Amino acid sequence: MSRVVVIDHPLIQHKLSIIRDKETGPKEFRELVNEVAMLMAYEVTRDLPTEEVEVETPVARAKCRRLAGEKIGLVPILRAGLGMVQGILNLYPTARVGHIGLYRDPETLQPVEYYCKLPTDLGERELFVLDPMLATGGSVVASLDLIKRRGGKKIKLLCLLAAPEGVKVVQEAHPDVDIYLAALDERLNEHAYIVPGLGDAGDRLFGTK
Repeated sequence: MSRVVVIDHPLIQHKLSIIRDKETGPKEFRELVNEVAMLMAYEVTRDLPTEEVEVETPVARAKCRRLAGEKIGLVPILRAGLGMVQGILNLYPTARVGHIGLYRDPETLQPVEYYCKLPTDLGERELFVLDPMLATGGSVVASLDLIKRRGGKKIKLLCLLAAPEGVKVVQEAHPDVDIYLAALDERLNEHAYIVPGLGDAGDRLFGTK
């Protein structure tokens, strides 16, 4: 079974408290989601391989560590996942960014793909799938299915919040994908919203309803 890692750093928890607040407007909400994504990426990339290099400082030569060329790919699930991209790019500007768009069929309630554009060398990259909310898990599972069909192998899922129901669904469908969260909330309500949650992340990011 995949790992579920709740990153409870004080800065993340402080920013998350403001993100949850219904009085937080779109501008501040966007900025904070990007900041939390960046802080989460710091922890998620802890195991990236490094290699020893030698550099000339103003004083002497020094042996240092640099990233050993690991390729990174970011895959936001549209549209809310877009809110997490720039924060991670600030840390890892050479990452390639793909996009997956899904909508829920009103009759079957199943996710339907309407857009998919992914890096061509998907199998060579460590992939971070981005979605602020892991609620029922349906869209995330469909996205992971799609990525694996296109050749993706090394995948991690990054979400701000998750409900236990969604975590269970993803773990059962993709036990090889570790899940990184800023918080694991209580439950889903009758409308499949995370409780206490933060509302609709896409609407709050982009000022829509």
